[in-house]
Amino acid sequence: MQRLLVQARQGLRRLNYWLIAQAAFAIMRVLQRLPVDRALTLTDRWARRLGPWYGRHRVALDNLRHAYPEKSKAELEAIASDMWGNMARLVAEYIYLDEIFDYRPGQTTPGRIEVAGAEIFERIAREHRPHIIFTGHVGNFELLPVAAATFGLNVTAMFRPPNNPYLAEKLMAARTSTMGGLIASRSGAAFSLAGILERGGNVGVLVDQKFDRGLPTTFFGRACQTSPLLPKLARQFDCDVYPARSIRLPGNRFRLEVEEKLTLPRNADGTLDLVGTAQLLNDTVERWVREDPGQWMWFHKRWQILRPARGVRPQ
Repeated sequence: MQRLLVQARQGLRRLNYWLIAQAAFAIMRVLQRLPVDRALTLTDRWARRLGPWYGRHRVALDNLRHAYPEKSKAELEAIASDMWGNMARLVAEYIYLDEIFDYRPGQTTPGRIEVAGAEIFERIAREHRPHIIFTGHVGNFELLPVAAATFGLNVTAMFRPPNNPYLAEKLMAARTSTMGGLIASRSGAAFSLAGILERGGNVGVLVDQKFDRGLPTTFFGRACQTSPLLPKLARQFDCDVYPARSIRLPGNRFRLEVEEKLTLPRNADGTLDLVGTAQLLNDTVERWVREDPGQWMWFHKRWQILRPARGVRPQ
């Protein structure tokens, strides 16, 4: 009997996933019939209307109140509205990646994409040694691996697939066709990334997600836990670490920026300081978010600490 109940719950969950996926696919088919600019504008408009009805809107506002205690309720609501528009555009832009990404190295005619730090991309591509490029969930971060590939820089990016298996399959197909190597954020992913770096390859990592029992750090002045993956890989392979981000511009345009490599903190014995490095990553992403807070995912429970690290008090 217990087994039948478990199977029934699994079946209902899978049915729910299927229904949600079919609705999403139907919306995508409608958007595909529209010109890219009209489709993205429409998606943005509806997301701003529907976002406040979603439970995560309250999470976003609470996070914003902690991050910006000096701002009024209206200002916080405006940032949250920008966030919903940004996230909806991000999803819709998968449909139009080939049309949106029109950058070619050396081009003289401006397009939708501009790249700041192109010489750094070119330098990394010439170096026959491992590199780590990190970013956060800002702008359309999915464009960064595409940009790297245009400079002959092969980057294997780690990503977290959706829980919905039908959406995950569709998303994986879209990403694989344009973004090069991909590794799902699951058990064994760290070993796969280590193998790539050991062979002198390059990896891309998102660093601004909650990580249970991670390294004790802060983000916007509040205690949080940060994944030790990047600091540990950087220590093991002594490789350079570069920040890169996507900035959403008016008119459905983007500026992709890669910054100079970070000077990572060291312990007294010369070994890489893991906690100090994790904090430096957080500080870098915080700097980006403060420049345009509406382009970050405030609905993420970044500061939720299920098991506090010793000596760190959650806020």
